[in-house]
Amino acid sequence: RYDLETSSDWENALREIVQELALLGLWRSKFYEHAAFYGGTALRIFHGLPRYSEDLDFTLLEPSTKSESEFDLSPHLEAIRAELAGFGFNFDVERKTKQIETAIDSAFIKGNTRINLLEIGAPTGLENRFPPGQKLKIKMELDTDPPAGADTEVGTLLLPIPFQVKLFTPSCLFAGKMHALLCRNWKQRVKGRDFYDFVWYLGRGIPVHLAHLQKRMEQTGHWTREEGLTGKILRSLLRERFAQVDFDQARGDVLPFIRDADAVALWSEEFFVELIGRLTVE
Repeated sequence: RYDLETSSDWENALREIVQELALLGLWRSKFYEHAAFYGGTALRIFHGLPRYSEDLDFTLLEPSTKSESEFDLSPHLEAIRAELAGFGFNFDVERKTKQIETAIDSAFIKGNTRINLLEIGAPTGLENRFPPGQKLKIKMELDTDPPAGADTEVGTLLLPIPFQVKLFTPSCLFAGKMHALLCRNWKQRVKGRDFYDFVWYLGRGIPVHLAHLQKRMEQTGHWTREEGLTGKILRSLLRERFAQVDFDQARGDVLPFIRDADAVALWSEEFFVELIGRLTVE
């Protein structure tokens, strides 16, 4: 189902196939009884976002506690490894050791790019474009202290077998993306993928779930006012944000993940400010 021309196309396709097999392994291990899928990869796989995405982001449905019922990620990681091995892939699935205590549990799915490209039928010689030791790496993160107010739904994939994934509704996915766009702290880097997704949501008329966005901002200290977040305030925050962005840098960040460079040709502060009027909330 992929239109593959360049070596990057093949690498992105391999990453997405591995992501989908990871989701299948998690379904087999009953992971979605406890957690929901969100973020750019959820948008890509279940809603057709026309850009590739790198990571797998999940959140518990209820906060984990420091008790006997604390959620254990380990068996679900083993389910991912077993699923990938069952389809002939050679990947390690390793939990990341925390250096400081946070609410995020992290793991990495890592495997040799050249070896695993052969499993998806890469043409002879293509694997030689990648250094022998190059690793395909997919980061998996689980928020164990989720902000309140999110709505979920069930999405169905039919390949490689029919299975279902619990994920955020589109308006709550948009709230998560708005939080990233407004609050992400990447020092001098600009994650252009946030701005690309913003345009995609607006183009489909998807509203922002305001209550969930406010809860996210409260949790990270970006909303401390007594008043509630409103559409008017959100639009004002967006104007302030767009005035700070280096859109040349933002464009450069997203280009490796899209096929049509013209999709970001108009990017500028003026372009994004004009789009603010199209934002709807619920």
